[in-house]
Amino acid sequence: MTILVSGLINIETTLRVEGFPIHYHPVRYPFFGARTTVSGVGYNIAKALTTLGDTARFASLIGHDPNGKLAQNALEADCISGEYVLDTLEQTPQSVILYDDSGRRQINVDLKDIQERSYPSEQFEAALAGCSLAALCNINFSRPFLARAKKAGVRVATDVHTIGDLDDSYNRDFMAHADILFMSDEHLPCLPEEWAGRVQSQYGNAIIVIGLGAQGALLSVKADGFMERIPGVTTRPVVNTIGAGDALFSAFLHGYLQTGSPYEAIRTAMVFASYKVGASGAADGFLTSPALDVLCGTIYKNQRN
Repeated sequence: MTILVSGLINIETTLRVEGFPIHYHPVRYPFFGARTTVSGVGYNIAKALTTLGDTARFASLIGHDPNGKLAQNALEADCISGEYVLDTLEQTPQSVILYDDSGRRQINVDLKDIQERSYPSEQFEAALAGCSLAALCNINFSRPFLARAKKAGVRVATDVHTIGDLDDSYNRDFMAHADILFMSDEHLPCLPEEWAGRVQSQYGNAIIVIGLGAQGALLSVKADGFMERIPGVTTRPVVNTIGAGDALFSAFLHGYLQTGSPYEAIRTAMVFASYKVGASGAADGFLTSPALDVLCGTIYKNQRN
């Protein structure tokens, strides 16, 4: 499948710490605990989809700086086309993520001035042509293309991450246009079931998935009147939970486009995300489609037994 992904790419530094809160030490020596890679929500999704065998047309903005070159090199190494990744920023966004051995993390994102920049509409239209779905991440340069994708008859999927207000001024547009809407339960003002009902009532999204961390996810399918919690699975020890939501989102889109079944897609996405958190970086730990099929067979066979 060919999927348009519009979202952030940045340089990510992960640092392992002993725990939270962090105690002050003038110098620490976390041997092999610091790592710098290319990441960002859009890049994570594009890489995951590519690893699963889809074609990701990735639209993003980077800087014409040394970090931008690192991003371009990573795209080439990961077989993701850089045709729609434009170096129009002065500086490439960066993030620093602290994580401990339990998998807890603190994400610090420096977006530079990307939120004030726009993406050329003609480039977007070219990227969208022939795509089965548009995964439009909730970053400002994606916002104008929500309505354009819908007008073109292309389904829209987005993840608004942590949210707690139905009329959230930043995310309202994304929620209103999404056929497939993902979010986290971290800041919800009520039970996930109640929240999903409120969102679906207001915005009419066909499919809603609320990530519940290690407990799994809530899946709501409007056409079937279905709303249930799907249990999480364990595939290997957790190293860092950063990027788990991106992995769940990506694998769900892949599975849904392959099978047309949100129920099968969420089960395979659970396995994909569980395996992913055994890696330290947000863009690491992705399974190929054949490997995912094998692991799903093992996990769900063991659960039945």
